[in-house]
Amino acid sequence: MLGLRWPRHRPQQLAPILSLALQGGGAHGAYTWGVLDRLLEAGIRIDGISGTSAGAMNAVALAHGWTLGGADGARAALAAFWQAVGDSVPFHLELLHSLNPSADGVLPAPMNMMMGFTRLFSPYQFNPFELNPLRDVVNAQFDFERLRRDCPLKLFVAATAVRTGKVRLFHTHELSVSALLASACLPTLHHAVEIDGEHYWDGGFTANPAIYPLLYECSTPDILMVLLNPLQREDAPRSADDIAARSMELGFSTTFLREMRMIAHARRHIAEIAGWMPLGRLERKLVHQRFHLIEAEELADAGQASKLNAASGFLAQLHELGRARAAKWLRRHQRQVGQRETVDVARLFL
Repeated sequence: MLGLRWPRHRPQQLAPILSLALQGGGAHGAYTWGVLDRLLEAGIRIDGISGTSAGAMNAVALAHGWTLGGADGARAALAAFWQAVGDSVPFHLELLHSLNPSADGVLPAPMNMMMGFTRLFSPYQFNPFELNPLRDVVNAQFDFERLRRDCPLKLFVAATAVRTGKVRLFHTHELSVSALLASACLPTLHHAVEIDGEHYWDGGFTANPAIYPLLYECSTPDILMVLLNPLQREDAPRSADDIAARSMELGFSTTFLREMRMIAHARRHIAEIAGWMPLGRLERKLVHQRFHLIEAEELADAGQASKLNAASGFLAQLHELGRARAAKWLRRHQRQVGQRETVDVARLFL
């Protein structure tokens, strides 16, 4: 038997573990669906998810499916949720096949009329009974009792307290239909959502998405940010519609940008004092944290109307774009997860 070499049995390498930070963006959340679908297909494991508005919808859909059937269950639940969203559209929108649905940026007539109402009347006037098709979708798709009891993932769903302006994070054990709808409550379209005597609006005002719970409450040092709003614009807007659109983007991104800027500043300060004095727990945490980024570059020039386009064909198009972007990210960076950061936080946020 001399000279024979038995094969070595190497332990199978486990897939990377990520925490996810999912930004809101209306119907553009179907792009994030595509990203998540491809990540789950690749076997990526998940520790925690911070989500706001459409990002929160994706987080809860993934967690609901994960609780029922692991990664395959999560993929099925995400697909079922977005199909139900598409099926809930009350009238057909002729926006199905373009990210920039009209050359002049004008909404189709029925939707333009509806948006005009929001500028003249509050939702308590034009929608006194708070008709919200999304409530029916959420009720039908998610088992919140089981989610609160059995979900192994750490969820952080952001909403904004109307009276105080503070962010409220609903954790896994606190999730409900009301908490999820609060995270996606645009005040010009919906009544504020009341929970335990407090009224809430869209979480995008205060966290889009929140990063700090992933830092403090999750074990993995790897955080993947999935952003739907562009971090930078090439030119300053000039038309009224473009100015309004960019103002809304900034309004829903400011807290996230400030949070990441503080992290970048803290890291720079830590680098300056390293070797001179011992680092505390927070400093060590920030030093070893690794950030990753998937940015929806394909949506940078999408018309503002596309965020309101929940037609099934358009959602499917966004899903495919998100899958393709995630596949590209996996090819470039999957092996680096767990080893090093793949985005330059200082360059992006300082």
